[in-house]
Amino acid sequence: MSNTKILTKKSIDFFEKYLNNASPTGYEWEGQKLWMNYLKPYVDTFITDTYGTAVGVINPEAPYKVVIEGHSDEISWYVNYITDEGLIYVIRNGGSDHQIAPSKWVNIHTKKGIVKGIFGWPAIHTRDKSKEKPPQLDNIFIDVGAKNKEEVLQLGVHVGCVITYPDQFHILNKNKFVCRAIDNRAGGFMIAEVARLLHENKVKLPYGLYVTNSVQEEIGLRGAEMITQTIRPNAAIVTDVCHDTTTPMIDKKTQGHTELGAGPVISYAPAVQNKLRERIIETAEAKKIPFQRMASSRSTGTDTDAFAYSNGGVASALISLPLRYMHTTVETVHKDDVENVIRLIYETLLTIKPGETFSYFN
Repeated sequence: MSNTKILTKKSIDFFEKYLNNASPTGYEWEGQKLWMNYLKPYVDTFITDTYGTAVGVINPEAPYKVVIEGHSDEISWYVNYITDEGLIYVIRNGGSDHQIAPSKWVNIHTKKGIVKGIFGWPAIHTRDKSKEKPPQLDNIFIDVGAKNKEEVLQLGVHVGCVITYPDQFHILNKNKFVCRAIDNRAGGFMIAEVARLLHENKVKLPYGLYVTNSVQEEIGLRGAEMITQTIRPNAAIVTDVCHDTTTPMIDKKTQGHTELGAGPVISYAPAVQNKLRERIIETAEAKKIPFQRMASSRSTGTDTDAFAYSNGGVASALISLPLRYMHTTVETVHKDDVENVIRLIYETLLTIKPGETFSYFN
């Protein structure tokens, strides 16, 4: 499969639809329904939990269990305060970037439907250039076109409503996928494509495969923390995004060197089980799949940490997709990297045998 085309028109159409759908942390269920519907022909059954994590299972009766995982949520905002003049102040739901907010359109999700709004900002002519303030959490605000607080409330907007950006999927220069929420619905997409390829290639895995799309990663890996207790896997391969560090204002001495188009990024970190990571590297080398390396310090900051330190310790590894402009509305990845992450997970799964502990002491 090393030289075969991975992405089809059907799969890219699904990726576009999946990215365009809002799936903010704590409100992931509509995106999960789309994902499950796409995945349904390729798995035997599904597991879902109270907070919305979805798992497609292949060979559910097998005692040995392997997880491949991404997370489904996107960063967003909450309505926090409505002024008497009808302007809205916000707090973060995940790691939303206050500096990109001014002049952006937003969707406020209410029981009455979507209410459109804009992050306003004072015109350049009116600002004191000698003491100009940058955008920050206490001075960005949303204008929904209301004349007062009562009119805002009549629209259905109240404290606690979640707010997302409406920016949609584009392809840049034929091979770059651009959208908000590629972090990390790209992960959910890529693991679904692995399941599709296993099905289409009639691969019979000798273990149970749990294709896991977790919720609430953006606020502390919470979905993975919950679902790993349900699955109790023997091994987990997690996929998330990492930074392309070749753009301006990023210091490679602290962030390392990873870039778009150079292949999946394999992590070194305490949570990454070394033997499982080496299996992934050996697979990449054997199948001539390009890859990059990245070192993390105390933690990976991804769902890898939640799986690794659960159930007495689960052999876990991380394969990342290089991404530019994380937590903005123009997150950008390379098509070749997407295909090679899919390929690397697929080929690694074919090397795993039931009963493997990846122990250092065998």
